[in-house]
Amino acid sequence: MNEYQAPAELLKDKVILVTGAGDGIGAEAARCYAAHGATCILLGRTVAKLEKVYDEIVAAGNAEPAIVPLDLKGATPSHYQQMGQTIADQFGRLDGVLHNASVLGHLSAFKDIGEEEWREVMQINLNGTVFMTQALIPVLEKAPNASVVFTTSSVGRKGRAFWGTYAVSKFATEGVMQTLADEYRHKSLRFNCINPGGTRTSMRAQAFPAENPETLKTPADIMPTYLYLMGDDSIEVTGQSLDCQPK
Repeated sequence: MNEYQAPAELLKDKVILVTGAGDGIGAEAARCYAAHGATCILLGRTVAKLEKVYDEIVAAGNAEPAIVPLDLKGATPSHYQQMGQTIADQFGRLDGVLHNASVLGHLSAFKDIGEEEWREVMQINLNGTVFMTQALIPVLEKAPNASVVFTTSSVGRKGRAFWGTYAVSKFATEGVMQTLADEYRHKSLRFNCINPGGTRTSMRAQAFPAENPETLKTPADIMPTYLYLMGDDSIEVTGQSLDCQPK
């Protein structure tokens, strides 16, 4: 699906929530979804970044997005329930969710992982994703066909030394996706994972500070797979974990 050519109106009239929409892959996905007809809900912790993406989407002549400032680190299930109700009240349904927001933590020996860091990474990468998905399922079920896309990693499929916290959070993400996909297999709601691979983002720079970013694909380069999983061309695809940059 890495060469997928999305129809211009692939996401026409769809309402799609993107987490971590302030920069990197999340911002590019929001712009890309909007360019293909979606009304995007931009969720992130930094209002100024969300406003910048908002302005870019509007300036391009696309549907006006909504902004949801929310820090997953401190959010509770109650916050997500309120958000789900607000989306239902304002839009009537939700056609898609891209769970893009994640944090890396520090790369260290497993024995050296601190309690605070473990809890923070799990809170953002796993707990927030789980509780948000629970809260959004009722409004997703109001759509004719809805797609939930989780963000995974190669280290969430095969453990890698010194990547313990992040890797475990992504192993768990894969498990959440597979469980939900099986539970909703014969319904109008599908769940998949996407592995962006090495991409020119701030997280990648944090993990590989000596790497030349010019050797990496940009977020825009990997959007075909993001479009495919969110649009109706993937309506029969569920329980899959797709690579944007297969080796």
